[in-house]
Amino acid sequence: MATAELTAHELIAKHRPTLDQALEAIRTRAYWSPHPEHPKAYGENGSLDAAAGKAAFDALLGSRLDLGQPGTDGWVGGETSPYGVELGVEYPHADLDELLPAMRSGMRQWRDAGAETRAVVCLEILKRISDRTHEFAHAVMHTSGQAFMMALQAGGPHAQDRGLEAVAYAYVEQVRTPDSAEWTKPQGKRDPLALNKRFTPVPRGIALLIGCNTFPTWNGYPGLFASLATGNAVLVKPHPRAVLPLALTVQVARQVLTEAGFDPNLVALAAERPGEGIAKTLATRPEIRIIDYTGSTEFGDWLEANARQAQVYTEKAGVNTVVVDSTDDYKGMLSNLAFSLSLYSGQMCTTPQNLLIPRDGIRTDQGPKTYDEVVADLARAVDGLLGDDARANALLGALVNPDVKARLEAAPGLGEVALASREIPHPEFPGAVVRTPVIVKLDGAKPDDEAAYMSECFGPVSFAVAVDSSADAVELLRRTVREKGAMTVGAYTTDDEVEEAVQEVCFDEAAQLSLNLTGGVYVNQTAAFSDFHGSGGNPAANAALCDGAFVANRFRVVEVRREAQGLS
Repeated sequence: MATAELTAHELIAKHRPTLDQALEAIRTRAYWSPHPEHPKAYGENGSLDAAAGKAAFDALLGSRLDLGQPGTDGWVGGETSPYGVELGVEYPHADLDELLPAMRSGMRQWRDAGAETRAVVCLEILKRISDRTHEFAHAVMHTSGQAFMMALQAGGPHAQDRGLEAVAYAYVEQVRTPDSAEWTKPQGKRDPLALNKRFTPVPRGIALLIGCNTFPTWNGYPGLFASLATGNAVLVKPHPRAVLPLALTVQVARQVLTEAGFDPNLVALAAERPGEGIAKTLATRPEIRIIDYTGSTEFGDWLEANARQAQVYTEKAGVNTVVVDSTDDYKGMLSNLAFSLSLYSGQMCTTPQNLLIPRDGIRTDQGPKTYDEVVADLARAVDGLLGDDARANALLGALVNPDVKARLEAAPGLGEVALASREIPHPEFPGAVVRTPVIVKLDGAKPDDEAAYMSECFGPVSFAVAVDSSADAVELLRRTVREKGAMTVGAYTTDDEVEEAVQEVCFDEAAQLSLNLTGGVYVNQTAAFSDFHGSGGNPAANAALCDGAFVANRFRVVEVRREAQGLS
């Protein structure tokens, strides 16, 4: 076992104030973050500034990332950036029969450390990651295709916030039950019954994190830190196209665990050979007791059906919908929707896909607008937003994989094109595939069109669906969320009855709702400590990031009781 360079006392003194602030934030739901969003905030107190972060990333290219894991039987790699850069990083390939037992060996000490110590060790890991935010930003950018600023913010501080949020929820749930209790039951004239009781949160076992391609850290950190903070070991299985950000995370975690005197094998990496597909093999192994997954509905459903020995948390696909009934800020609505459709080329699980618009039009502060006018004005808003190539590159990023490009190119065959996609050259990365969104007009009354808008079309594709009325839009919203799920729902209305109807659908079908957003907050963005990402109550996801349910079943409380001494 490693000799501690960081004592629990030192870590508690350093990080307990941050933990307490996180606990207060999840209680009040007010804005708070300890992780700065601005790039210039880094460069002091041990953190890497922009130049140092880029140099650290460049030094990784073509290197072998040796994590010192047991059971390494070879090396794997092959990531190519969506920007056309060959990363050339090699990662350890694990013999699972050797690695998994080694991961279990440190769990007893980690369990016995207690909830507070586990929490502050996790916070030290997050602090070390935060100090390398610029380096991680390049790693996220060149595996996900996010533009640099989004990679820095979403892949850096926002992801770190979500990890810290999970630690805070984990701590709350573990300390809900006291460590011990003196139990005395009166027996009338007889001596009372007396027991000493001790209550210990015990982990389920090894947790498996199955990473995603688009948001490896943002979607990965909640499950990773929720499992680690509740006493479990965590095996990280990244998406084959997005290994580097999570491999660096594992590297940092192993370093901190070692310095804190714990077994570094509590966190390990499971990188795979091309085409190996180890996720199914891992997911059904008896050692795996928790699974966190973000990705396709097909594989998420498979996990839920087949990984019966594990507690499975999934975020799958949904059909995100916006009801457009009326607005008192037509320009603001169009601007807000244009940004939402364009950000990261629509490659977010929260991006709106279906815009339900009455075919007779809507009421606005600029007078009545027909369906055709609303769609045409939205197309102009997107064009205006992305008219400058430099601005477009900064918002769109690159298409993450060829499947997204294929869906985008097939979309015009689904209906009348209101806004055609165009190619944008990237001045720094000529190999990047950058495309503006396409908007397709569909008719909600036509069965052939329904096949398109009732399926998720992940990427920069949206459908302007003509419906008979706002009431029909509300009913189509209900059916969409019930049958296909939704991570987000949006609505624009000045009518109290329509607002109430949309709200009731979202209550009934457990969908997170944003109303009348016209400013700088968008339907596809959520803030840690305040907003819930997903609900766990519709087919898009069986868990929410982050609430008590996301962490509470990662451990169980085991009671040991004995007769109290000195009482008969």
